[in-house]
Amino acid sequence: MKRIFITFGHHNTTNSFNAAIRDNFIDEVKKNGHEVDLINLFEENEQLPFYNQNINPPPKLVLDYRKRLEACSVMMLIGSCHNLRLNAILENWVDWVLHPKWFFSYRSLIPGNKYFKNYGYPVAGAMKGKLGIISITYGGPMLSYQNFSIFDNIPFRRIKKAVFKLGGLKTKYIRFYSVLPDMDKKIFDKHMIRVRNVARSI
Repeated sequence: MKRIFITFGHHNTTNSFNAAIRDNFIDEVKKNGHEVDLINLFEENEQLPFYNQNINPPPKLVLDYRKRLEACSVMMLIGSCHNLRLNAILENWVDWVLHPKWFFSYRSLIPGNKYFKNYGYPVAGAMKGKLGIISITYGGPMLSYQNFSIFDNIPFRRIKKAVFKLGGLKTKYIRFYSVLPDMDKKIFDKHMIRVRNVARSI
């Protein structure tokens, strides 16, 4: 049995495509005997402020999220793509929670050497070796994002190759294109099968 921490970052928490991803995923992992710790960011009684690195120590809410993450072996982020980023509330959560020195820290190649003080490597922190899952929805078709596919700053690559890698997480991701209100039911059902397959793979 595993405990799965899900951060849901879509404003429509009841009947959106992202909500369907969340609900189908949770249903499937529970069928397989896993536990879920879910936060719906837009419905949290207390909201994180916009990220500000000068707020130190971080808000108690950040520390609470981290404590809950430490009790889990899987972390899943669910959100939509906005301007080649995850939506703002989810990006803000990542900035606050997956932050040094809890999530990772930097170590100098040659400690104490003034010539190499800007050269170093990341050391994974509290989430090292755990599984990170990214679910991202896009409003347009895959081809509309193809021009950006070689860059690391599109959402899943940036999160996977930068953020998750810094923290030593293993990674799975699932992407959905042309997520529009008039989606055909057959296509919708096919997407939900993919979601359940990812859930069963845990």
